[in-house]
Amino acid sequence: MKRSNKIQKQLKQKIMHTTINVKKFGLAVGLTGALLYVGCVLVMATVGHDGSVKFFNSLLHGLDVSAVLRMNVPLWEAVIGIIETSILGGLIGACIAGFYNALLFKKEK
Repeated sequence: MKRSNKIQKQLKQKIMHTTINVKKFGLAVGLTGALLYVGCVLVMATVGHDGSVKFFNSLLHGLDVSAVLRMNVPLWEAVIGIIETSILGGLIGACIAGFYNALLFKKEK
């Protein structure tokens, strides 16, 4: 009985001190941002201006996007937006993982 408690304690410590792979987490956040961007493009392309305004207004809880929503976005601008979103998401994800890892090691010392 005493030995199993010791093993459980060691497993818990190992699980609690797991670091995050900065590159993989950054890539995951960047790809998720790009996927959300593509989802927005698809919504705008399929439901038109009025449907897009209703959709985004409901997501943003009372913020009216009708004045800032632009439907005639050129393809090159959309592609650049996807690239920018994935890069910024990747950098944000890498920062989150890096800060988490740094705080984890600081707490151990």
